[in-house]
Amino acid sequence: MTAEEKKSIAFFIDLASVWAGGGYFRGEREYSFSDDPDADGNSEKIAASLQNCKACRLCETRKNVVPGEGAPAPLVMVIGEAPGADEDACGNSFAGKAGQLLDKMLAAINLSRESNCFITNIVKCRPPENRDPQPDEIAACANFLEYQIQSLKPRFILCVGTLSAQALLRSAEPIGKLRGRFMDFETAGMKIPLIATYHPSALLRNEEYKRPCWDDLKLLRAALGSAESGGK
Repeated sequence: MTAEEKKSIAFFIDLASVWAGGGYFRGEREYSFSDDPDADGNSEKIAASLQNCKACRLCETRKNVVPGEGAPAPLVMVIGEAPGADEDACGNSFAGKAGQLLDKMLAAINLSRESNCFITNIVKCRPPENRDPQPDEIAACANFLEYQIQSLKPRFILCVGTLSAQALLRSAEPIGKLRGRFMDFETAGMKIPLIATYHPSALLRNEEYKRPCWDDLKLLRAALGSAESGGK
């Protein structure tokens, strides 16, 4: 996608947001998008191209780009929302307490970033003060994420967090309505089963989310077992 195409998308997102909120549109803001790199099927090259990315304002405050990490041919691609302070400091995905919990969640269904998962976020740089990424920031990273998915070709996608699920499913529904079932994510002729659940940081704040999250993970575990045994 070209910088101009991204600019058009961001403009209409801003306009729609103002309209939905009943506000007054004060004119187009300044955007700083860049053209996407060619998708050549190489996730490492995509990650390298991100290191100098200045497609959105997050490049101004980041310490490190966090492209993602894990197995080169994953069963599951885990997609969160945005890097936090720990991830920004070291450049690794899910490096703090939420990451430790995510590793335990995955281990409970025989998954790990070392062997059969790839873990990333919908945006690759930390938003200041850990705020939610804005629509134009998500749009700026959207094609990098799609290139990663197309390159890695995961069997399943696990979205953790509201913004992750909404971005991939193109939905405004809350996570409570998106979780609990499989839906299809389609890209470049691929149709990948996707399941969404609560973000590990939400589980750390509210233990009531742990039971429904475990239910979601059990659905994923059953689907993985069926896929490995050749079932549908």
